Amino acid sequence: MVDAEESLDVFVRHLRLERGLSEHTIRAYATDIRGLLEHAARMGRPGAAGIDIAVLRSWLAKLTTTGKARTTIARRAASARVFTAFCARRGWLASDPGLKLATPKAHRLLPGVLSQSQAAALLAPEVGEPADDVHRLRDDAVLEVLYATGIRVGELVGLDIDDVDDARHVLRVLGKGNKERTVPLGVPAVRAVARWRSAGRPRLVSSESGPALFLGARGGRLDQRAVRRMVHTRIAAVPDAPDLGPHGLRHSAATHLLEGGADLRTVQEILGHATLATTQIYTHVSVERLRATYDRAHPRA
Repeated sequence: MVDAEESLDVFVRHLRLERGLSEHTIRAYATDIRGLLEHAARMGRPGAAGIDIAVLRSWLAKLTTTGKARTTIARRAASARVFTAFCARRGWLASDPGLKLATPKAHRLLPGVLSQSQAAALLAPEVGEPADDVHRLRDDAVLEVLYATGIRVGELVGLDIDDVDDARHVLRVLGKGNKERTVPLGVPAVRAVARWRSAGRPRLVSSESGPALFLGARGGRLDQRAVRRMVHTRIAAVPDAPDLGPHGLRHSAATHLLEGGADLRTVQEILGHATLATTQIYTHVSVERLRATYDRAHPRA
């Protein structure tokens, strides 16, 4: 019988090598399953073999009583189902208890987005800001790329210099599951990246830089956390803008594409969504904003 740590290690290797998930997703799975295994041990059912439907329901009930959000509980239930299905395939469980697990669906909230005027204000040149400030050059290019392409922050920091095709105005992106896609890059973003590469990047290059397009203060590949802090700070300076991070720029880009007339399939390909259903939430965003505008403007709304 495998113990809890061994089963978790084998599961993580499966996620990384066989399913090709991102390190961020793998860490989330590992955290969820470690919590489940610890709960099972407290119930006197140690190891993967001790997990049954009673353990699963008790674990989710405990999360509910500690005030976890419905979205968190739904995500952890999904993690548990993936893990128990894996254990059943490995023969560690006689049957898959996750098949019996029913949890209420999480409320799907519409993502916050910038208006087009707020996006323009975010990307406008800063009055009085030194044009050759190395961090400003980098951050301007990062913002332009995030908004122009709608790529994920993990995809952004993974970009290499050769991933930018200046002549064709496209970007080669390695997405979830190591799937590669090509996305358009607008003229302002191409120019911002060119300024960064010529006037900014050479001043931060170090032995740790490698081919990375965007560099941190010490010359290594730019960290996701630094990007998130920068985006929150820059958006906070835009009047009346919602508090958003890089994913909010992704939502904004998708929404503005649809508002401009792009079809859903095109937006799906740009964002790298595996299914069209994931992309369809942005149609709800557009309709919701249209309805809100109608309610404010029409005298008989």
